[in-house]
Amino acid sequence: MFLSWPYFGLFCCVVEGSNRDLLELAVEKQNTTEYIVHHLTNLTAGEGFWTVHLDTLFFSALLGVIFLVLFTWAAKKATSGVPGGLQNFTEIMVSFVDEQVSSTYHGKSELIAPLALTIFVWVFLMNLMDLVPVDLLPLIAGMLGIHYLKVVPTTDLNATFAMSISVFILILFYSVKVKGVGGFAKEVFFHPFGKWMLPFNMLFKLIEELAKPISLALRLFGNLYAGELLFILIALLPWWIQWTLGGIWAIFHILVITLQAFIFMMLTIVYLSMASEDHDH
Repeated sequence: MFLSWPYFGLFCCVVEGSNRDLLELAVEKQNTTEYIVHHLTNLTAGEGFWTVHLDTLFFSALLGVIFLVLFTWAAKKATSGVPGGLQNFTEIMVSFVDEQVSSTYHGKSELIAPLALTIFVWVFLMNLMDLVPVDLLPLIAGMLGIHYLKVVPTTDLNATFAMSISVFILILFYSVKVKGVGGFAKEVFFHPFGKWMLPFNMLFKLIEELAKPISLALRLFGNLYAGELLFILIALLPWWIQWTLGGIWAIFHILVITLQAFIFMMLTIVYLSMASEDHDH
């Protein structure tokens, strides 16, 4: 169930107006390179710097709405009696995230715990799209005249950098809020080598701060992109071996997508905790 369905193309062939080029790529797989490139190409609008990845925006927004609706529904239906499955799940998630924040973040902020919960669940849902059969949604989109469709937002470097840059902005905000403009400037210019090494202090601080969003974005992107590519390669194999290899990889990949969501959340908490602490202290 995790890979391309070997007989799905037979059904698509009888659908009026189906995209013949997409069927050849997804079912017959006559051109391996073109098939791989096709699945790794985003649906875009615009040109150059202003190019927008429509599929990334759509699926990330859709999964974000699903997260908000589910947790809002669970909150409204919460009861002190026997809880349902959804309430149990949300309570476990909230307790788990709250425990991580309490043990890691040493400042005072009402934003950190909700932010951590949002990051973990949202990133996990985006990663979870990697377990959808690689040909299923692109074939359906092809029937509607949409030639390209990437369904895993975290395999798009633009999405992972957008999230990491948002975290970076929060890091700067908390640094200035907690330490003040003067305290933050003192940390930038005079640490760690003192005022006589000001250029080197600034250089080290710049490298230290820029490394945070870059590492956040590239770690998440690299792991999910590699996982998606492996699913595509398995889908190119004969149908009788796809299920075995795909099932093994999918079970392992469940751990990967969960771990990557957890790492992104934990690093965000750690970075914000560091930003909220006085350097001298």
